Amino acid sequence: MTIRRLSGILRVRGTTDLLLVLLLGTSFAALPVFALLPSLWGFAAAATVTYAVDEVLHVRAPHFVRRLAALHLDRTMRFAVRTVMLLALASRLDAPDPVLVTAFAVVSAHFALMMFYTAVHHAVRRRRILPLVVRNLDMSELPVPPQPPALLYRRHLRKLLHLDLPTHAGLLVALAAGSTPAAYAGFASTAGLTVAGALALLVQYRRTRRMPGREEVFAAVNGRLGAYRPEVALYFSFAAVSRDFMYQVNMWIETLEQLDLRPVIILRERASFRHLSRTRIPVVCVPKADDLAELDLSAVRVVLYPGNAGKNVHMLRVAEAKHVFIGHGDSDKLASSNRVSKVYDEIWVAGRAGRDRYQRVRHAIDDGAIVEVGRPQLSAIRLHADHTPGPLPTVLYAPTWEGWSDDDCHTSLIPMGVPLVEKLLAENVRIIYKPHPLTGKRSAEAAAADRAVRELLRADNERRGAAEAEAAIAAARPRLKEIRTRLDELAGRHTGDDATQVREARIPDHAAAAEWQELRAAWHRLFWESRGPLRHQVVVAQLPSLYECFNQADMLISDVSSVVADFVASLKPYVLTNAHDLADAEFRAAYTTAGGAYLLDRACTRLPEILAAVRTPGSDPMASSRRTLKEYVLGPDHPTSMDRFRAAVNELAARAEAELGPPAAGLAA
Repeated sequence: MTIRRLSGILRVRGTTDLLLVLLLGTSFAALPVFALLPSLWGFAAAATVTYAVDEVLHVRAPHFVRRLAALHLDRTMRFAVRTVMLLALASRLDAPDPVLVTAFAVVSAHFALMMFYTAVHHAVRRRRILPLVVRNLDMSELPVPPQPPALLYRRHLRKLLHLDLPTHAGLLVALAAGSTPAAYAGFASTAGLTVAGALALLVQYRRTRRMPGREEVFAAVNGRLGAYRPEVALYFSFAAVSRDFMYQVNMWIETLEQLDLRPVIILRERASFRHLSRTRIPVVCVPKADDLAELDLSAVRVVLYPGNAGKNVHMLRVAEAKHVFIGHGDSDKLASSNRVSKVYDEIWVAGRAGRDRYQRVRHAIDDGAIVEVGRPQLSAIRLHADHTPGPLPTVLYAPTWEGWSDDDCHTSLIPMGVPLVEKLLAENVRIIYKPHPLTGKRSAEAAAADRAVRELLRADNERRGAAEAEAAIAAARPRLKEIRTRLDELAGRHTGDDATQVREARIPDHAAAAEWQELRAAWHRLFWESRGPLRHQVVVAQLPSLYECFNQADMLISDVSSVVADFVASLKPYVLTNAHDLADAEFRAAYTTAGGAYLLDRACTRLPEILAAVRTPGSDPMASSRRTLKEYVLGPDHPTSMDRFRAAVNELAARAEAELGPPAAGLAA
């Protein structure tokens, strides 16, 4: 069995983590051996290793730790095994009976108090769960008590378990010295600290009794919404994976902030709330459908949906508003022309290509329901004419993910990702690798290919002189972290729980928007400068953003996805992977965005001639096709996309208001 395969089974990242896992297993196996021999110093060494390696693996290999828990070898069980072996060692070394009895009593009491503490902790957490979470609304009058101190509240089990250290240390010292005071001192420390922690948490539990009730929370939130009177709502739900899909919301935030009408963002999953980008727009996260019905959204006339999800029906029931599917990018995937879209009053697409795409479902979607509004987000993408090439051509490889089904070659990673990157490295280019956020979530093959690509880039970076680059990266890291911390503060991301989010919610300072933009620009500038113009880069976090990767690249290689349609705005050369090896004419007929693309066969034999379009000025035969395609896919440059989007919102809101008509005389009275 190879190291890579074994690492995959154990869910660890590489050889170092694999060695740590083996060391943990060996040291735990050694505990009963040293306890029964008995060997005091051998046991002390093995126990120390188990403590240290356990902590390191929690940081380096959390997936392995979760796998242990699934096998009923969680942290509590591992601590219990260590403690039982310690008592066995003490018995074998003929420790005095009073010491053994006291040790057993303290250990038992420690575990009992730990169970009690956990029960109280869960009770505190349940009481602090509010029916909704908000941002950018002033909730200062709502009487939400502060979150318990982090020392008591966060990672409580980890801290409680480690309170057995005084008992272990004291008993081992007593066995080595042949005297009992050290043992009793350790017992007293463990017992005293555990009791003190439990009493302190009970005090916090009493404070949670002052948490506001459901009616009080909704009265406060509806009061703020009633004063604000939102007219446009962006509604988003994507169940348990909302964290990975929050880019679908974040891409629309700046567009919403430029509307004439007052917007609000409505989320349905608590996990998504913490991955929302900075905005001055009021945000309400309402997990339950019944609670959503309690919100005062009486002034909302237009609801925008960036994704199709089952929970959309909870908002679609609002008859006073017009419902619009805006999507999260134009793509040639079938999902971008879904029959489900018939439930919306209108479907907004970027350009003529989006309208034509819905002809696939001509019997379901009325052409009159489709409105071309452009893509306002793309204003941040620099044009090809404004791009300054570096010493090496920079290729952005941004494959899509494997999808929800086993659609063959949905992503190029599985059939051709690794050989593609190998051939790119042989062509001496700089690679920015940005996989889809969900890559490898469903397919083990895609996950393996993703790891292989990252390893290829890491190895080539070392070959190119990683020592110098690492020094620059290390020097920039503190400042990058400092900027990220400030960006999180400006985004309203508080470190506390949901109740703390509500407690700290305030109307945002509009002046902070300028600081946000300046800091984001400074972060990106420092990030790319520290990496240098030659180093390959793997991008998986929110920063650097996709569009900043566009601005760094001379060429894009991608699959059929909305990434390609957005990249068309730059007018730079781009490549579509043709993993089925379809005839060029057939491929271009099937996929609109292929109209201005170079097509790359599965064996990548065309790659050298494609790269010539980047290396040699004037040798880009697809340039004119890209200019034509840009207007077809994204719409005209004038009026701007923002102007068209704003006008579409205003017109639809006015129509919704007109259709409501004046209130009936009886209702008015």
